[in-house]
Amino acid sequence: MFDYSVVARAGVIIVPAIWLGLLIGVSFIATPVKFTALSLDLPTALDVGRVTFSLFNKVEWGALAILVVFLWLSDWPGGGTLLATWLAFLIIIQSAFLLPTLNFYIETISQTAQKPPSFEHFAYGAIEIVKAVSLAAIAILGIGEQQT
Repeated sequence: MFDYSVVARAGVIIVPAIWLGLLIGVSFIATPVKFTALSLDLPTALDVGRVTFSLFNKVEWGALAILVVFLWLSDWPGGGTLLATWLAFLIIIQSAFLLPTLNFYIETISQTAQKPPSFEHFAYGAIEIVKAVSLAAIAILGIGEQQT
């Protein structure tokens, strides 16, 4: 008989690790580098960011759903579920409040008017850092669970 809990426990490590890698790639590498490209004007860079973060938000919802299923199937203790709930809360803040505000902000920037980053930019970045730490914590806790 196939033991689903073994796969689920592995998923509790693999899903947040892959998600963390994607988050680092999108938020901490690709996005800052985009703004150093001399051939990319600000409105275009912002529009690419808007499209990228919109898609990445959907990917994160999918990753969260898969993680929740793996947590449920693995009978993980409450700490993993608490961290997954925390991640859901962070993604809700980004999805419902920050992304729409930032999308509106991007629409208001014209070719000639450059605006400084807004509070929402900093809040989004701070949440990305918190998500990265949370994802690392889930993966590390999952490794600890594998050894018990």
